[in-house]
Amino acid sequence: MSRHKLTVTQLNSASLEPGKYGDGDGLWLHVKPSRSKNPGAPHNKSWVFIWIRNGRRHEMGFGAFGNVAGKLSLKEARARADEARDILKHGGDPRKEMAYRKAAVPQRSFGDCLIAVHETLLPTFKNPKHAIQWRTSVETYAKPLLKMPIGEVDTDHIVSVLKPIWREKGETANRVRGRIEKTLDYATALKLRFGDNPARLKGHLDHLLGKRTDKVEHFAAMPYAAVPALVERLRINDSMAAKALELTILCATRTNETIGAEWSDVDFENATWTIPAIKMKAEREHVIPLTADAVQVFRFMADRQLSNWVFPGRDPRKPVSNMTMLKLLKTLEPDFTVHGFRSAFRDWAGNETSQPRDIIEMSLAHVFGDKTELAYRRDTALNKRRKLMEAWAAYLNPAVDGVVKLHG
Repeated sequence: MSRHKLTVTQLNSASLEPGKYGDGDGLWLHVKPSRSKNPGAPHNKSWVFIWIRNGRRHEMGFGAFGNVAGKLSLKEARARADEARDILKHGGDPRKEMAYRKAAVPQRSFGDCLIAVHETLLPTFKNPKHAIQWRTSVETYAKPLLKMPIGEVDTDHIVSVLKPIWREKGETANRVRGRIEKTLDYATALKLRFGDNPARLKGHLDHLLGKRTDKVEHFAAMPYAAVPALVERLRINDSMAAKALELTILCATRTNETIGAEWSDVDFENATWTIPAIKMKAEREHVIPLTADAVQVFRFMADRQLSNWVFPGRDPRKPVSNMTMLKLLKTLEPDFTVHGFRSAFRDWAGNETSQPRDIIEMSLAHVFGDKTELAYRRDTALNKRRKLMEAWAAYLNPAVDGVVKLHG
C-alpha cells in the first residue's frame, strides 16, 4: 500500500478544507471546523491511525497536527505510524504497546497496587486472620514482584514465583495466583497496565504450570511424650514468646488465636478465656476453661500489660507477630511447628484418657453438629472440657519422686 501521499505545504495551507486526508497505509489527518466564534480561526487538525484485524476496523488517535511542542508534525506522525505497523506485524496492539502510550501511564509498583486492593477488600473479610493472610501470602511467595512497575509484570514473572510452589503447595499457590490476578485486574481498571491478565489460569497458566498437586499440608507435631520437657524449658524463659508458646500448648490453641488474645476476653473470676467468633477459624465463639497454669501465664503478662493485647507487638497497639512463637521453637526444637502441638494434644487425649471424642474435638474448637446440638454441648461440656485440660496440664507438669513440680 502506497504511503507518504501528503505534503507539508498541503497540511500548512490555510485553504485546507474540513475532511479526511489519507497519507497511506492507515495514517489519516482529520480536519474539523474550529469551534471558535472567530471566523478566521484555523481548523482543528488531528492524526488518526486506522487498521483492520479479523474483519474489524480499529482506530486510535495520535494527537494534534502542528510544528510546535505538544503537537505532531507530518514527519513525527509518520514515525508513529511506522511503529504501529511494526507492532501489528508482530501480532500486537498499538493501543497498548506504543512507546508514547506506555510513557504516559502512571508508574506504580505491584506492591502499591496490592496494598490498595487489600484495603478495598478489608470490609468483606469475616475473619481478621484471613484478612492478614490475603496480603501476606502474596508478599511471601511473590516477593520479587512487589517493587516491579505494575505495567511490566508479565507471564514469565508470574510463572517464576508460582512454579516453585505449584506442586508442593498447590492450594496455597492457586490462592496466591488468584490474588495476583485480582491485583492486575485492579491496575487494568485504572489504566495502569493494558492487555490480557497474565495471571489468568484457564487457557494460559494451566498450560505452563501443569496440574497442581493439592497436597494436604500436615504440620510437624512433636510426640506428646516429649512435650513436658519442652514446657519445662519454656518456664525458665520469661520472654513473651515463651509465655505465648506455653499458653498455646496448655490451651491447644492456634497461633492466631493466642496472639489475638485481648484482656477483655479473659475472665479471671471464672477462669475462662472466650475467643470471639470473628477470631475463630470456624467463625464460632470458643470458650476455653483455664487451668491454674494457664491463669498463671495470663497473670504474668497482666503484670506487664501495655495495651489490651495480652501479647503486644513492638507497637503496643498491635499484637505480636505470628512468627514470634515459631522463631523461638526453631531455636529449641527445629523439627516441629507450633500448630503441631494441637496434634500432640489430640494424640495424648485419645491414647491416655477415656474422654469421649466429641469432648476432645470441642477442646480443639472443631465444629460438628447443627446449631441446636452445638448450643447444648457448649452449655453442658465446659466442665468436662475443664477436667480434660486440667489432666493435660498435670501431664505437662509431672511429679518427680512423688512431688509435683512448681514453677513461676
